[in-house]
Amino acid sequence: MEISVIGYDPVGAWHKPAATAQEALAWRNSGGVTWINADCLDDLDAVNALAEEYKIHPLTVEDVLDTTQRPKAEEFDNYLFITLKAVSPLPDLDFEHISLVITGDTVLSFQEKPGDYFDGVRKRILHNGGRIRRMAADYLAYALIDAVVDEYFAVLDRLGSGIEEFEDRAADEKDDTFIRDIQQIKRDLLRVRRVIWPLRESLSLLIRLESPRLSGELAPFLKDLYDHLIQAAETVETYRELVAGVMEVNLSAVSNRLNKVMKVLTIISTIFIPLTFIVGVYGMNFRYMPELEEPWAYPVIWGLMGVIALGMVVYFKRRHWM
Repeated sequence: MEISVIGYDPVGAWHKPAATAQEALAWRNSGGVTWINADCLDDLDAVNALAEEYKIHPLTVEDVLDTTQRPKAEEFDNYLFITLKAVSPLPDLDFEHISLVITGDTVLSFQEKPGDYFDGVRKRILHNGGRIRRMAADYLAYALIDAVVDEYFAVLDRLGSGIEEFEDRAADEKDDTFIRDIQQIKRDLLRVRRVIWPLRESLSLLIRLESPRLSGELAPFLKDLYDHLIQAAETVETYRELVAGVMEVNLSAVSNRLNKVMKVLTIISTIFIPLTFIVGVYGMNFRYMPELEEPWAYPVIWGLMGVIALGMVVYFKRRHWM
């Protein structure tokens, strides 16, 4: 597990890496806000050490370690717990379980995988200062959630571009991979929806929550973040409707192609019905058939069949059936 500690106040900020939980705890900023970020959840001893120091309930520790836990927000006696999912816009969507604990002037963040969604927040603290250095720990938690939500829009932009490509491919009946590919993007949209909607409910709970760990100054920022999540949720629903529409267009194109094939086969079959009848009549093994002894019978029958076939083709064209 990689642990980093950032301490800051309106005057300045510092960043210290830590090899163990005990070392991270030793770097706590007593005069300002402390942010302890732990990457990877494979070091149970470090997680338990941080939980014991900040009196985090065992059920919360279970939620931190359970990467299948849906996003939610809970208030305990001495801390506020928020868990959410980060999504990376890779070729294949990558989901990461992230947990936040707000207690006093400290924010603990636990990330499932190495890497950093919070680099922008870290740079703002260490280099830019501004509002985040003047605000309390609850604003830091908001900034971390906001960084994750911003990634949602990057993911949705990529999915939207993919849907535009599918709109161009929908009318191509020879695209054998179309159904497989669009089913994949449909599954991706469903997975993103399962990430956004629970977090939206959690934000709604935090807005209504009267907690000493959430200052009144934070309310406008939480409402703005909630509006962003509503926008993201509506975008997901719009994309799902577009995907359904694209699939209907493709189904219509395939059906139209099948209808054309069936139309050609039907016309060919119809032309051959009278020809088959004539051939069948003269193929019967009767001894006495007037035309069999005539020298002109064979070419006449061929001519008759040709006239019938040509006449039917002309008739079908005049009726715009072919």
